[in-house]
Amino acid sequence: MYQTSLSPEDIARVTARLSTVERVWPVGRQPVHTCYVPAGRIIASTVEDWGREALESIEPDLLPPLPGGVLDRVRAKLRREPVEDLRIDFEDGYGAPEDDVEDMDAESTAHLVSRWVEEGVAPLSFGLRIKSFDTPELRERGLRTLDIFLTALEEVPQGFVITFPKVTSADQVEVFAEVLDLFGGDLKFEIQVETTQSVVDSQGRLAIPRFIEAGGGKVSGLHFGTYDYTAGCGLSAAQQHLAHGACDFARHVMQVSAAGTGVRLSDGSTNVLPVGDQKRHGWETHYRLVRRSLENGFYQGWDLHPAQLVTRYAAVYAFYREGLEADAARLKAYVHNVSGGVLDEPATAQALSSFFLRAVDCGALDPVEVQAATGLDESALRSLATRSG
Repeated sequence: MYQTSLSPEDIARVTARLSTVERVWPVGRQPVHTCYVPAGRIIASTVEDWGREALESIEPDLLPPLPGGVLDRVRAKLRREPVEDLRIDFEDGYGAPEDDVEDMDAESTAHLVSRWVEEGVAPLSFGLRIKSFDTPELRERGLRTLDIFLTALEEVPQGFVITFPKVTSADQVEVFAEVLDLFGGDLKFEIQVETTQSVVDSQGRLAIPRFIEAGGGKVSGLHFGTYDYTAGCGLSAAQQHLAHGACDFARHVMQVSAAGTGVRLSDGSTNVLPVGDQKRHGWETHYRLVRRSLENGFYQGWDLHPAQLVTRYAAVYAFYREGLEADAARLKAYVHNVSGGVLDEPATAQALSSFFLRAVDCGALDPVEVQAATGLDESALRSLATRSG
């Protein structure tokens, strides 16, 4: 028996005040994008229309070079499930119409959502973005829109989420969470990180951890807002883009702040659209930025135009398919405790498993080819993906 100097009682007494930090993992499938559509343009066939317009926009010669088979998968995806996440926009993309117009749009779009759910054609997730709490007038208008929408909706369907934009303080988050409590049920919302105060507060503290805490368990996601944030940093119009270092800083703060909380992350958008004479430039820009987001751990982003769906899925599918062979070899080596030239940690095995689950969820890889490559079925992958330590 080895001799020790400290008794178990002494250790227990000294360490009693330390709490165990519980890491929470996001539950369910995360969409690869969010499509923002102004509320006044939402019609019954909006999702179908986006898929059709995306398919009609495809000109292979104008697209970036893609791995074999990717474009066929993209076409199949656009026919089967063109939009994974839809946000009915009552904020910047919508404008400020007369109150009776916004009231009408709030009610009519809620009825459309109910119809989509009943007919089984609703996207994986969907919801609305209200106006911000910037001023009392905007706050009142945003909450009225939300009230009309939820009242007309009657029953909140699965996959429903509310987007809360331009947040500047934890108080705003706390109040919004309390408002949602008044509706009853388990309403969730995502915070748009698009102000400098939502990254670092006036006292020099990281703001997002306090935002998540203020949400009382209702915050489901953090969405980066490219243009409001870069404008808030004082960048000129030419420098307001996703690849700017200011955006990298904000995204990294989002990552470290949300780690282990179960809160998902989404990158922002590019306003360089693949239309007309700039279709090639628009697709090249969007493809490059989506790949950059994926490589930096942001697996979701905003899309603003149907033609962006083409390069969204092309970039996502190419990313996963190009990583299949090497990542499968590393995961198999880890599971079987075989040296493959890389000594991976449990955390890396966790990331590798998540890689394959995300790929299957969005259609980049098939379950059969993932199991053939890794030797693991979906249940085994999910077990590894949520294992800590």
